[in-house]
Amino acid sequence: MQEGEKGSGLYVALVCVVAALGGLLFGYDTGVINGAIGPLKDHFALDANAEGWATGCALLGCAIGAALAGVLSDWLGRKKVLIISAVLFLISAIGTAIPKEIATFIIFRIIGGIGVGAASISSPMYIAEISPARIRGRMVSVNQFAIVTGFMVVYFVNYFIALQGDSAWNQELGWRWMFGSESLPAVLLLVFLFFVPESPRWLTKQNRGDEALAILTRVNGSQYANTELLEIKDAIAHESGSLKQLFQPGMKIVFVIGIVLAVLQQVTGINVFLYFGTEIFKKMGSETNAALLQTVIVGAVNLTFTIVAIWTVDRLGRKPLMMIGSAGMGISLLAMGLAAYAQTTGLWILFFILSYIACFALSVGPVTWVILSEIFPTRIRGRAMAMATVCLWVANYIISQTFPMMDGNPWLLEKFHHAFPFWLYGVFCVILLVFVSRFVPETKGKTLEEIEKQWSKKENPNI
Repeated sequence: MQEGEKGSGLYVALVCVVAALGGLLFGYDTGVINGAIGPLKDHFALDANAEGWATGCALLGCAIGAALAGVLSDWLGRKKVLIISAVLFLISAIGTAIPKEIATFIIFRIIGGIGVGAASISSPMYIAEISPARIRGRMVSVNQFAIVTGFMVVYFVNYFIALQGDSAWNQELGWRWMFGSESLPAVLLLVFLFFVPESPRWLTKQNRGDEALAILTRVNGSQYANTELLEIKDAIAHESGSLKQLFQPGMKIVFVIGIVLAVLQQVTGINVFLYFGTEIFKKMGSETNAALLQTVIVGAVNLTFTIVAIWTVDRLGRKPLMMIGSAGMGISLLAMGLAAYAQTTGLWILFFILSYIACFALSVGPVTWVILSEIFPTRIRGRAMAMATVCLWVANYIISQTFPMMDGNPWLLEKFHHAFPFWLYGVFCVILLVFVSRFVPETKGKTLEEIEKQWSKKENPNI
């Protein structure tokens, strides 16, 4: 068989890596605040409420971007939405590096958040639609890997920048370089996107079947391209644009499960450590540079155990990983709370933080997205995913806004010291554990059609 007849795996991989740069910028843009929030807070003399707003404002932008991404992707195409995201990343990187007042900083952070929200939908959607079925799972998982890579890279960049001067330099200039450093990966994404094709599925919806067929042939070979094009046309013919489908009998329960999972992924506290980790380490006795270095370690653990999750989710199943992970997170948060309550310090506290991160990266982080991509029926998957993602970003904002307020509340400090937030997130871990065990089905080894029939049988046992 000739190369053109079987497609090019290297071509698919390169295209997906370019799209996954959107995921890397997702992690980079949302994670840069971790090392920058301390000197930023000192530079603008922010109180706890303003600190939470400076951190969480981008997440409201993420919710807006996620809400718009589906409509814009259908109107303009997946590739153009990724290009728009790259432009927004670049504008945000420059704008957040040069503000003279906090209001200007907030505006540009929200602009970056819109880019993150759009990329959080468009990157995995583009990858899924251009990848052959035989390697689609691995290619989509590249996006999740890119997100945690973005976190780790920006933690290291923040650490390196902080080493270039003393505390006064970081308060005046260091945090500006941290935000401005995002310009480089944003430019790379913008340039590379002009060399990748549009989604063949979107082209087919636009009655550009010849272009779609050419891309499918290069991706998967001429032998299968015509068959895949016919399947795409058939799927599009059965789609509906009505949101009412989400609330039809048999669909309501799966929609509720998706929304609850998306919210619980956030309210178990993960982004407190990803956004405020440096400040938490400093409150537990670390110097600034040591706290930044510990944050780099957090990023490395997050990356390592995400790889473990990618390799085990199809072997062990979704429910076991989610239950093990949520239990481990809860135990780790309990231990962190006890340490904060007793006002003790030591490397063992770092151990429990890393244990929490490992449990999240092994399960609740990537596996939640796997479940969300599987449980929704094909005809409503895009709309349901978009709505679940908006709820996820809103929950993320609430956690990011309220953590500094809880952590700095005089009454809570007097009663619990810094323990209260950790114990509250631990309670949500227990709720997640119970919810998964009671209501979330195991989807390992089942086709999407089998999963859809499973929901129909729950609604109508006679099927």
